[in-house]
Amino acid sequence: MAEWGKVAIVTGGSSGIGRAICEALAGERIFVVAADVDRAGGEETVRRITAAGGGGRYVHLDVTDAYQVEGLIESVYEEFGRLDYMFNNAGISIYGELYHMTLDHWNRIIQVNLWGVIHGTQAAYRVMKQQGFGCIANTASATGLGPSPTSAAYAATKHAVVGLTTSLHYEAEAFGVHVSALCPAFVDTPIHRTGEALHLDQELVLKQMQKQKMMSPEQFARIAIKGVHKNDPVVCPMPLRRTMDVVFTLFPQLHRKLMRLVCRVARQAAVQPDQT
Repeated sequence: MAEWGKVAIVTGGSSGIGRAICEALAGERIFVVAADVDRAGGEETVRRITAAGGGGRYVHLDVTDAYQVEGLIESVYEEFGRLDYMFNNAGISIYGELYHMTLDHWNRIIQVNLWGVIHGTQAAYRVMKQQGFGCIANTASATGLGPSPTSAAYAATKHAVVGLTTSLHYEAEAFGVHVSALCPAFVDTPIHRTGEALHLDQELVLKQMQKQKMMSPEQFARIAIKGVHKNDPVVCPMPLRRTMDVVFTLFPQLHRKLMRLVCRVARQAAVQPDQT
């Protein structure tokens, strides 16, 4: 442990933003535990870290299981005598119009995107409050800062993560613990390709998304870690956050037009006519 000094746990560390955060932390001589259900991806993340001279290990973790999450955090704390960073980043995507959602869809996305974050936050905060330091970063989304037509369930979980995280931010500061909500927008990750598209042509949706100017996971990881170190309540690429604030607050008619445009574009990707 003396070789590394600090330790971090990153859930969803097998790809995308999670992998980029793992590599960025390892580049700062922080030992990284890449936790994920995807063993092959997690082991690849660790191979990349060690090849670059960093330290890390892969741990299989289902974030929907509170006992697994608590067990991992307790074992890391017992081994290293500290927990410096907890990145609750694991998430899934289910998108499509609300009337195509089933209770099974709702349960699955809430279990991973919300309960997974609650499990990691609750257990890590208990340790960090006791030790008097540490950083908790919960990956939400720009969809957690405003409406997101055709992604209502995903947006609901991300709004909840923002609410949880920003509320704890102020509770935790008295105990030396930093708590930040990470709100990426158009980041080039596999989440939409691996997600479930409900009655939509997934390839067409992906082509529409790729028309946007995409940020790399590595770019967002740098922004995220800088914001966590500054103890920002919400970490979002500033041009996007400023634009959203201005559009939502000062130009509500423009905002409504943009949201209706999102609906129209998504419906063009429908794989069958609306039968309702």
